[in-house]
Amino acid sequence: MEIGALNARQEILKTPKGDVLGTSYRWPKGQYCAIHTDRGVVGCGIYDVHIASKFGMVVAIARGTPEKPLCEPEDLLGAKIADVSQPAAALGIEIGMTGLQAIEKLLA
Repeated sequence: MEIGALNARQEILKTPKGDVLGTSYRWPKGQYCAIHTDRGVVGCGIYDVHIASKFGMVVAIARGTPEKPLCEPEDLLGAKIADVSQPAAALGIEIGMTGLQAIEKLLA
């Protein structure tokens, strides 16, 4: 969907462990993306794991770089997890695993 300069995408993605909802949003000066499951989220650096922890939310964060930004949900699959909420850590999601490995924990 495009509205002016805003581009939004929501799509079911197939993974080896099951289906997930991939989302991305882009506008002239930024973007963010996420993969949603019924247990939690793997997202880009826009999400705050400390706030997520306060609300008991399972959130794992990967961070892009200027050379390799995270623009689409598929970009998260191979990206390294850089931070996790306390509930995500309790599920076994660890810093350094890939987004796909985190998704597999969420779908287990």
